[in-house]
Amino acid sequence: MTLMQQVATVRIAFLGGGHMARALIGGLIRDGLPAGQIGVGEPDARARAQLEVLGVRATDDNVEAVRGAALVVLAVKPQHAGEVLRSVHGALLRERPLLLSIAAGLRIADLAAVCAPGVPIIRAMPNRPALLGAGITALYAPSSVPAEQRELALFIGRASGAAVWLRRESELDVVTALSGSGPAYFFLLAEQMARAAQALGLEPDTAARLASATLHGAGVLAAEPQALSEQRAAVTSKGGTTERALQVLEERGFEQLVAGAIAAGAARSVEIADTLGAALRGGA
Repeated sequence: MTLMQQVATVRIAFLGGGHMARALIGGLIRDGLPAGQIGVGEPDARARAQLEVLGVRATDDNVEAVRGAALVVLAVKPQHAGEVLRSVHGALLRERPLLLSIAAGLRIADLAAVCAPGVPIIRAMPNRPALLGAGITALYAPSSVPAEQRELALFIGRASGAAVWLRRESELDVVTALSGSGPAYFFLLAEQMARAAQALGLEPDTAARLASATLHGAGVLAAEPQALSEQRAAVTSKGGTTERALQVLEERGFEQLVAGAIAAGAARSVEIADTLGAALRGGA
């Protein structure tokens, strides 16, 4: 039996039906999962209406959403996770599903402290391009989680793009700074490129359109199997304009600037996780 055949018989529940949950649900359905196998607990009536258009079962009763599920995706804002998990404590205790958390910053130990005992937990960090099916999700699972449940989590992770496994949970802080926050870095670069071109005489709309299209095209090329360094070299002719521009970036500390930004983002992720974990355990 293939993984898709196995998954097609599994009920999946989402706690939270926001943008990221809808992106994952849409991807799962495109991948062939029957919409009727998906339940969503979502308190907002408008969000439930959007979900029902997809053919899934949406309810404002989290316990009802979880009933019979082999996998529960925690897709709420981190500050609401404790309340939501406590509301389904009995259902989790009965069903013993895999809990896949995409709630940013909540460590497995903190989730386990408020979750029903014995419920296996995997963490996942998707990023915003998942809304367009072009995202990448990083996953971490403790060694105690069985292989079949890891495969199920990976199936969810791939629903909105690519997915990778991490070796340690602490690597999720680096992932947060890299792929989680990363789109903003590229947007900022494209903004600055457009402004620089405008200062050199291009019309604002033309500069913005060229910068955006260049960002998109570079992203498509970056998805090819060729190494990023090789892609860069292919654009950089000896003695040409690209080489001269890259020299300026190097001379002005571009490498150190990027390294410092990623390190700062990762450090902030640790700080946020500490704060969220304390709040979760404290019942806030």
